[in-house]
Amino acid sequence: MKFIVSSSALLKQLQGLQGVLTSSNTLPILDNFLFEIDGKKLTITASDLETTINASMPVEAKDKGSVAIPARLLLDTLKAFPEQPLTFSVDPKHFGIEVSSDQGNYKMTGFNGTEFPKSPALEEPTKFTLPAGTLATAINKTIFATGNDDLRPVMSGIFFELSDEAVRFVATDAHKLVRYTRTDVSSPATASFIVPKKPLNLLKNSLTATNADVTVEFNENNASFTFDNIRLVCRLIDGKYPNYEAVIPKQNPNKLTMDRQSFLNSIRRVALFSNKTTHQVRLSIAGSQLAISAEDLDFANEANEKLTCSYEGEDMTIGFNSRFLMDMLTNLDSENIVMEMSAPNRAGILLPSGGSEHGEDVLMLVMPVMLNN
Repeated sequence: MKFIVSSSALLKQLQGLQGVLTSSNTLPILDNFLFEIDGKKLTITASDLETTINASMPVEAKDKGSVAIPARLLLDTLKAFPEQPLTFSVDPKHFGIEVSSDQGNYKMTGFNGTEFPKSPALEEPTKFTLPAGTLATAINKTIFATGNDDLRPVMSGIFFELSDEAVRFVATDAHKLVRYTRTDVSSPATASFIVPKKPLNLLKNSLTATNADVTVEFNENNASFTFDNIRLVCRLIDGKYPNYEAVIPKQNPNKLTMDRQSFLNSIRRVALFSNKTTHQVRLSIAGSQLAISAEDLDFANEANEKLTCSYEGEDMTIGFNSRFLMDMLTNLDSENIVMEMSAPNRAGILLPSGGSEHGEDVLMLVMPVMLNN
């Protein structure tokens, strides 16, 4: 089996797939990329059994066949080459691989491609499509709020909630929550499923370079995302997602409106002086003035700042984890934000002021922390 391919084009494809690779694979064959030649098309696959991603690209070839090539060695080799055509020759008996370049020849040992685990086929899937940019934005705005608790695996992914009116993406770790809704996208069936974080991070990176529509197919166990020349299949998280609507407070009479960037910059500075365990900042709102303060009693560090704001409601003092606030303010796009609160021991809600762009609705919730007065 023989094929000729551009070194930089091949490297670009492999770099898009390498995020699947892990150092603790249960099957040694998964430390390889699967190369499959069919006509003038090369399909490359990487898998960790939970997530499988493949990409296809044009090559010069006459043969048909497959081989598994050591991933790390191939990536490191390609990074060391300038742009040029490379000729891959594969011995079909022993799976020895010879790569010929302008500079010389390089030999490595591959493996039988038929030993590579097959990508799961989705039986009777439900299908819907959405623009790549919409999916990338949804992942970006929610993935930071997912949890890392092994005891609550359902919270370690993004909850997709589909209906014929909208598609909703939810992420929470019980301290913060993001609900991102698109009313300009819909699904033929009402359904919901939880996608793990790892395949979503891989998707996010690949989606930035395309304007194509993404076809999403899913059944009870798996979901697949297909666009351009890429297909990603992943196993879904099994379990029931918590009733997130129940934790969103409906009556929030106290409304603070602020310039988003000024608020973010102020919290960044003040948070440097907060306790390194709690990352706690205190917001004291009175009239049109917001005082932001933090202290670390162990080191006698303290910081205070005052900002002008627009505020409706009773004067109040409330504490938050500064990291959570910074994450949320970074992931909101609007010039001004509205923070809605009911009491110092109830969750605060962050919304873009003046609404979101057409078809988009975003709500972020952050739980307060107890203040030691």
